[in-house]
Amino acid sequence: MASRFLKWISLTSLLWLGSHVQAEKKVCQGSTNRLNLLGTKDDHYLNMVKTYSNCTVVLENLEITYMEPHRDLSFLKSIEEVGGYVLIALNTAPRIPLENLRIIRGHSLYEGTFALSVLANFNKSTGQGTTELLLNSLTEIIKGGVKFDNNQLCNVETIQWYDIVNADTKPKMDLKMTSKNPLCKKCNSSCYNGSCWTPEHCQTFTKLNCAQQCSKRCRGPSPSDCCNEHCAAGCTGPRPTDCLACRDFQDDGVCKDSCPGLMRYDPNLYQLVPNPHGKYTFGAACVKSCPHNYVVTDHGECVRTCSGKTYEVDEGGIRKCARCEGLCPKVCNGIGMGNLTHTLAINATNIGTFKNCTKINGNVDIIYTSIHGDSFTKTPPMDPGQLDVFKTVKEITGYLWIQHWQDNMSSLSPFENLEIIRGRTKRGSRSLVIIQLDINYLGLRSLKEISDGDVVIRKNKNLCYTNKSHWERLFKSGSQSATVQENSDAATCALKNNTCDAKCTTDGCWGPGPDMCFGCRDYSRDGSCVDSCNILEGEPREAAVNKMCMECHPECQRMNGTATCKAPGSGNCTKCANFQDGLFCVPCCPRGVPGEDDTLVWKYADEERVCQLCHKNCSQG
Repeated sequence: MASRFLKWISLTSLLWLGSHVQAEKKVCQGSTNRLNLLGTKDDHYLNMVKTYSNCTVVLENLEITYMEPHRDLSFLKSIEEVGGYVLIALNTAPRIPLENLRIIRGHSLYEGTFALSVLANFNKSTGQGTTELLLNSLTEIIKGGVKFDNNQLCNVETIQWYDIVNADTKPKMDLKMTSKNPLCKKCNSSCYNGSCWTPEHCQTFTKLNCAQQCSKRCRGPSPSDCCNEHCAAGCTGPRPTDCLACRDFQDDGVCKDSCPGLMRYDPNLYQLVPNPHGKYTFGAACVKSCPHNYVVTDHGECVRTCSGKTYEVDEGGIRKCARCEGLCPKVCNGIGMGNLTHTLAINATNIGTFKNCTKINGNVDIIYTSIHGDSFTKTPPMDPGQLDVFKTVKEITGYLWIQHWQDNMSSLSPFENLEIIRGRTKRGSRSLVIIQLDINYLGLRSLKEISDGDVVIRKNKNLCYTNKSHWERLFKSGSQSATVQENSDAATCALKNNTCDAKCTTDGCWGPGPDMCFGCRDYSRDGSCVDSCNILEGEPREAAVNKMCMECHPECQRMNGTATCKAPGSGNCTKCANFQDGLFCVPCCPRGVPGEDDTLVWKYADEERVCQLCHKNCSQG
């Protein structure tokens, strides 16, 4: 009994140190790579470090895979909360240090079932494997089951999982935990019920030992030790400010079931007015503003993409969901979203779903089987012309990953109208990856922004027109980086005459020709650089506005030796081709058009071909 009492005292003391929910938390996206290796094992490790360093809250999934014995995994120690699932697989590092992870929410589940999966962390041929899984702070899995298989872990068979999982959701438990590791040591005798993560780290109980009066979790066996109903993972006291994690939402250190609304009812005005204390919901937190690269809904949520009959707009630098007037721009699900949630890559069977899309909600993965098909899944090869379906796409909300391409295509021309890659979902830390292609130039001539995530352009042996500094100008965050290496070198490109057109500025270009320039030395017309505009001669007549050639309005009279117009629009003509009505050139004077106070306006042309008002008593002109 004394050891049990000491266990509860040590729990309370330990969790009090820096455990309050009001502490500043760094949020990171997480990943959905499952068992895929991102490049080499070195690349994979560096991606892990960048994704999770100093991270407290993982919005999506925490995936720890392919970690070798010599890797420093201390960057995992800061993680306290995971929104999706935790996958620990194919590691040979002796210890996985997740000692501060308290709660797994299970918003998404591995294999649709498991919130925690620990798989194949042992290499039979080398005898290396993970023996210590430090989850000594883990006390709550809100949704989903637990799976252990093919490991040589010590002590995990002693863990009482039903103190951690939510039995009400009937989680599936697949616990193949038998370990034959002779180096494993038994739990310390002070551990209640003989349950521990390591001999020095006993399991923390916050449910099985609670008094009957407790509805959720507790910090001890007494009725006075019950946690507040809004707490998750345990608590240090009875109030909603004493929670170790919040079951629903955290608002300035207070756990609540909802965030303060953006609007409130004013009983004096009998209407809704803006709430000065209103906040947006972001994951399990209430925030005054949505983070960079997220979209705001009318209901006050921070989301990655708009849904229903709404589309994304920019209002004062804030991305918002606005209701469509008529038909919405066509938004299609990409890889990882909707009907393509469990699809590996673009292929001949799904590429047709992108017809006429202007925006892809999700990711675009193009790999070997995308182009050549897959006999195992009976997926046919792709016709080269099918890739042109992407020519209407202007935005990708996730990432663009291309590691195989059609042999007869020298560029990525199907994506020539792509303007923005938002990187709201990334592969590792990357939002644009182009590797091992035979293309000569990229041809992404409309690309203006990469909102988040890193860029990798590597091992494209014939690729010219690569400029690392240009990518940095597309970035919106100081944490983004560009890796541009092992492509064709500048000397070889020069010998092949693969250099930028003379009409381009020194900033560079996306490929050959005047329509691939980052910027124009003189003027631009419809996205292509030109030496001059058709101001005094040539067709059509134009005006130069901010170094852009803009066509004069058809109602402008073509002039010789004088500029036909000073800007686009019928109000900027030097002289009208037909008639002038006020400041504007028109094909004919108004005849019975609606005016002020629902009166009809009639006008006639004088000898100067200027439209004049008819007398007010004239009813038919």
